[in-house]
Amino acid sequence: MNTQNLLPARNVLVTGGAGYIGSHTSRQLVNAGCNVVVVDNFYSGNRWAVPAQAHLVEGDAGDFALMCQVIRQHRIEAVIHFAGHIVVSESVTDPLKYYGNNTSGSRNLIAACLQTGVQHFIFSSSAAVYGVPEDGPIRETTRVSPINPYGRSKLMTEWMLEDAANSSAAASPKDAFRYVALRYFNVAGASLDGVLGEATPEATHLIHIACQAACGKREKVAIYGTDYPTPDGTCVRDYIHVEDLAAAHLLALAHLLEGGSSETLNCGYGYGFSVKEVLETVRRVSKVDFEIVSAGRRDGDPPALVANTDKIRTLFPWKPSHQDLETICATAFHWEKNSPCGN
Repeated sequence: MNTQNLLPARNVLVTGGAGYIGSHTSRQLVNAGCNVVVVDNFYSGNRWAVPAQAHLVEGDAGDFALMCQVIRQHRIEAVIHFAGHIVVSESVTDPLKYYGNNTSGSRNLIAACLQTGVQHFIFSSSAAVYGVPEDGPIRETTRVSPINPYGRSKLMTEWMLEDAANSSAAASPKDAFRYVALRYFNVAGASLDGVLGEATPEATHLIHIACQAACGKREKVAIYGTDYPTPDGTCVRDYIHVEDLAAAHLLALAHLLEGGSSETLNCGYGYGFSVKEVLETVRRVSKVDFEIVSAGRRDGDPPALVANTDKIRTLFPWKPSHQDLETICATAFHWEKNSPCGN
């Protein structure tokens, strides 16, 4: 969807704006006429991914004093918070790293917003907060029960935002702090012009891994479980193109700037594709017959994770432009083939 005329000029702080989703969103914000300030410590982000028109501050989004300084200096009106660790397996082996950065860091950033009078906050959350739901498609009202520290760190931040918003509204309804938490499902793909894409070294997402195999950067791709109660026996997931997800952030920002209420929203397409379908699609668009092997099930992998997206489609004028698997896989492959980082 076209977001260029969505917003008036606004001063927006993007944490983690040098990362995968943050860079796509930052570019859309710039194209929409916003004055963008990116804060990134380059733990997993890349300098080349930050739009030239954005003001870059190298630093930690969880540094309370720094964030207060940046917000005041640039007269920030809204914060979009992407900065966070994202590797689920690492969160299990090193949980305090995730609670320190994702949860405590977010707490400090929220405190800086409250201290400086920022009223609008958009949070990069995750479908990991649902854990292994019994039924699908998953609604925002589905019980949250994360099964790993990554998911818990995201859910704890959602709770902090809710409590901060409630407290702010009770103290001063007119100037209340409000937020939108976007629960991402499986983000994939790259910009259609090939300028931006996933370049996180430790990325573990299926489409990224499959594209690496198609480019000769991996020897093979494993399918973890072929006996699930799905049409072809492999897990089904809801994949969303990164550009459509970025557009959802601009819509969330417009919603808040227009006085909209705090919301928690699923971000997916409302239908899924199996592991086998994804791998065959990557083979088809890449024209590379990379090796695929079968492996046993992994603990905690539900058969299907698909979003119910009625709420975001009703609340926002969100009209995804790239909601087909071939486009997602083709843009991801072409990006991987020409990636400037070579990972």
